[in-house]
Amino acid sequence: MANRRQFLAGGGAAFASLGLVAPAIAQGAKPRVVVIGGGAGGATAARYIAKDSEGKIAVTLVEENANYQTCFHSNLFLGGFRDYASIQHSYGNLPRQGVNVIRARATVIDRDKKEVVLSNGQRLPYDRCVVSPGIDLRYDSVPGWSKAAEDAMPHAWKPGAQTRLLKRRLDAVPDGGNIIMIAPPNPFRCPPGPYERVSMMAHALKRTGRTRSKIFVIDPKESFSKQGLFQEGWEKHYAGLVEWLGPKIHDGIKSVDPKTNTVVTGFETYRNAALVNVIPAQWAGAIARDSKLANDAGYCPIKPESMQSTMDPNIYVLGDSAIAGDMPKSAFSANSQAKVAANAIRGELTGSRVFPARYTNTCWSLIETDDTVKVGGTFEPKDGKIASVTPFISKTGEPADLRKQTQAENMGWYAGIIADMFG
Repeated sequence: MANRRQFLAGGGAAFASLGLVAPAIAQGAKPRVVVIGGGAGGATAARYIAKDSEGKIAVTLVEENANYQTCFHSNLFLGGFRDYASIQHSYGNLPRQGVNVIRARATVIDRDKKEVVLSNGQRLPYDRCVVSPGIDLRYDSVPGWSKAAEDAMPHAWKPGAQTRLLKRRLDAVPDGGNIIMIAPPNPFRCPPGPYERVSMMAHALKRTGRTRSKIFVIDPKESFSKQGLFQEGWEKHYAGLVEWLGPKIHDGIKSVDPKTNTVVTGFETYRNAALVNVIPAQWAGAIARDSKLANDAGYCPIKPESMQSTMDPNIYVLGDSAIAGDMPKSAFSANSQAKVAANAIRGELTGSRVFPARYTNTCWSLIETDDTVKVGGTFEPKDGKIASVTPFISKTGEPADLRKQTQAENMGWYAGIIADMFG
């Protein structure tokens, strides 16, 4: 019986591969796509499926938040380079582009019935489902820290109230007060993100004359993204303000105490910090894990040619929750993956042409005013994974005008991806 259900569940893909259509479509009903998560992956996928199918596919986006706050550029908000309103965006344009937006939380995917179950009890049938829920935090990954402690020691690694809380706490650090950042282990959302955050914290301290303060970065990793570029920038702009400690130096996080803002490592105890920013280990969003789309490591394996789940041929997984080979977990990556998935889904459901998968990514990081660096490249399916093809990275010692141009690219990209996501 299980084999028969599995055969039927994969029937849509089988029909599409033969250039045919599934029975429900042949009878005149529009094929249905339900997209879970309205971020850079989900919103882009919903918009492109609706737009490029020219109304031939019924697209529903399920998102529990009324507005979308970007994690990308939230560090610029911390540093005072953006205001909070500028990183908030409305879903209001999507219905005008053929996307039915439902404000609710998706609680589980009933894969046998091909239905998404919502927190209000509604069940949404689908022919294909796109899952793009971002990451969840592993609250037990830092000894002594927990969900209950996230206000005392904020993470601000998921958008919204935590972002604003971290900004208030940063602004309240007194001159001479220390900041402790506990950086996350791999893999995690936005590999350069913690270190851009350190730069923006240091900028805020320096700009307001709090130069007796210090930021200690306690990192479980031996190295990190753009390390040479960040450390060059910290020495140039923030000499004495930032100290990065790798695992051979601190010998691991032994415990934290949210009541006293104390962090104990194998080497030293940091007591009464003015601010402790805990960025814990991460895994795929709960809906992906609960729906058995993730592996034992907590992330979702996909087919590199399409972002199709290896666990279920009717489901595609995008962005931070996916195991995307050499591609980092970033908004740019999710946006790029969404277009590949949208093309594949449209082809399966309407018989239109499917183009070979090509992926791109760039991650910009602001170190100081008009001093921005980047890393990225192009990617293609190869040897069973999404493989890097043409990588690039900024160089140390670049001239100021090039760094200023890179920051202009950064701001232009932000405006462009928002338009691409929401229209």
